[in-house]
Amino acid sequence: MKKWMSWGSALAVSAILLSGCGTADQTNDKEKTTQSAQQNAYPLTVKDATGKEISIKQEPSKIITLSPSITESLFALDLGDKVTGVTTNDDYPKEATKKTMVGDMNPNIEKIISLEPDFVLIDASSLGTAEAGLEQLRDAGITVFVVPTANSFDETYANIELIGKVTNKEAEAKKIVADMQKKVADVQQKIKDANVKERSVFVETSDAPDIYTAGNNSYMQEMFDLIGANNIAKDGGENWYKIDPEAIVKGNPDVIIVKYDYVPNIMKKIKKRDGFDTITAVKEDQIVQVDDNLTSRTGPRLADGLEEIAKAVYPEAFK
Repeated sequence: MKKWMSWGSALAVSAILLSGCGTADQTNDKEKTTQSAQQNAYPLTVKDATGKEISIKQEPSKIITLSPSITESLFALDLGDKVTGVTTNDDYPKEATKKTMVGDMNPNIEKIISLEPDFVLIDASSLGTAEAGLEQLRDAGITVFVVPTANSFDETYANIELIGKVTNKEAEAKKIVADMQKKVADVQQKIKDANVKERSVFVETSDAPDIYTAGNNSYMQEMFDLIGANNIAKDGGENWYKIDPEAIVKGNPDVIIVKYDYVPNIMKKIKKRDGFDTITAVKEDQIVQVDDNLTSRTGPRLADGLEEIAKAVYPEAFK
């Protein structure tokens, strides 16, 4: 009887082991199938900013990028080794400056073609000056993909994920976006914890007499909203617009943010503008210069740019 029970138990254990092996095999098969599907995602058809369905035959291996924000996204996605050419405006990361330069807002089409890329990425904001050249690239058999122009954090997140999708780096793109969102939340929490009083702020991107600032529907206005700062110029225009110096004086900001460094001694020049000696930011020496690229490019570093703006407005929250 004991022998029979032992034999039966052995059969039962064998059956369980066989069943387990079968399950493990099935799981492995599923994993292999999933990995195979990921590796064979091409040909891929994705709609770009122009509304065209772009067919990408295979995973891009030689990429030309015609926008600094796109370049930064590609390097953040660990695709620097696949980037063949960049614009003369690309200065981050440092590795990007070592790539072949293919022009600026007016790309050198012949040079791009000579590099034999299989994929060209361009921001929609550059279409006006580059459309004719892009047709030449398409005629040469090069896939051109137009990325939407981002004017907000959500649009920036979407663009990073879109670039990740067309380059087979979707998981990495989602990780970048998640890290950015965490950084934004951390900045907001620090300001909240510091219990600071709301401050009024003014930002300029050029010197007098043509002073340009950020208004409604600009990513800069969104930054001010995120950190709880009152932009004195928000109702004066849409996106970026030219503002009268008298309007700045009347707005009397607590902080003035300067987003450029091409004018020598600009901080002193601002203080000497007519009527500016009555502005709180001038009287209390709260004129702050920030990194224009860090606070302007709608790419992976935009959350770092938000932190720099927050430090300019509420420095005590980051001590």
